[in-house]
Amino acid sequence: MDSFDLKLIRWQEKHGRHNLPWQNTRDPYAIWLSEIMLQQTQVSTVIPYYQRFLQSFPDIRSLAQASLDEVLARWSGLGYYSRGRNLHRAARLIVRDYQAKFPASADMILKLPGIGRSTAAAIAVFAYGERCAILDGNVKRVLSRCFGIEGYSGEKKNETLLWQKAEELLPPLDGTAGKNTKGRVEAYTQALMDLGATVCTRSKPKCASCPLQLECVAFRGNLVDKLPSPRPRKPLPSRETVLLVLTNAGKIFLEKRPPEGIWGGMWCLPEMAVSEDTIEHCKHRFGMDLRMPAQIQAQMQPFDHTFTHFRLRIYPQLLQVISVSSATVQHEGTSTWTTLDDALQSAIPAPVRKLFTNLRSSSGEKHG
Repeated sequence: MDSFDLKLIRWQEKHGRHNLPWQNTRDPYAIWLSEIMLQQTQVSTVIPYYQRFLQSFPDIRSLAQASLDEVLARWSGLGYYSRGRNLHRAARLIVRDYQAKFPASADMILKLPGIGRSTAAAIAVFAYGERCAILDGNVKRVLSRCFGIEGYSGEKKNETLLWQKAEELLPPLDGTAGKNTKGRVEAYTQALMDLGATVCTRSKPKCASCPLQLECVAFRGNLVDKLPSPRPRKPLPSRETVLLVLTNAGKIFLEKRPPEGIWGGMWCLPEMAVSEDTIEHCKHRFGMDLRMPAQIQAQMQPFDHTFTHFRLRIYPQLLQVISVSSATVQHEGTSTWTTLDDALQSAIPAPVRKLFTNLRSSSGEKHG
């Protein structure tokens, strides 16, 4: 009878994914980039971003030499922007401390900004063939179901148990300097990822196609829809804000966010509390006199944007700036006037991109 790892490897050879853009390479930079982008993001969403990012920054040196603005502009729309900031920081660290050569072991990779244990292991496996266990969300689900591990997989007790299981299940060594037999660890790791992503899915899993069906505790016990338990749900707190779309002579005013925090380092529309008076706020904060074109403003409806820890209700206000005081609001590197098209090519958060796309669309319809 085949072992756990051999069942998965043989299944992956026939049914797994073999032509993703980051496969069939040993380039640690390309593998690192894919693993970071794939955190909490679907493969289909990542592919075009990955390809465009590699075109702009084909290696570690080019990424390190780029400005954070350039990096976040390529990341804009992918979400979880701390990933892009950490990627940039790590590239500069690798150039400075490792002469632009990517660290060559999971332990060293783990020291880079924005990389956790599972991501470090995945990079080390695919780039260097190192024998390491991974435990991303898909793998947690596969192991929880197969071995009947009850409860939420992110709970400390369960996560410790799952890591132990993941280590135990690794393909055996061949006894020579820690190398895995015939490169099996790469195929096995890819098999685990593929099984969780395409067969052992969160909803509507394809159990009939699963190579682990006979030993799966969840399948045998009719518990597939119960294992693992979902994350305990807490009601998301709600916040609200006003985003000011300040226009003048065909340009829009943008401010750069602080380096850390929500939308850190990105270009954004100025924010204002819902309770404030718009005209007074802009006059005192920016020295602007403005008016609100009611006809266009009516098209800008409030909308929600959900973060991991809260839901934000956004009230956009489109305003035409009539005049700006001599104390200019433009400060080098922290604020700018830009065209709508140029703004859409910049590092802007998803809700701002949505606003600008709708604005360009309505402007096109108006003039079409």
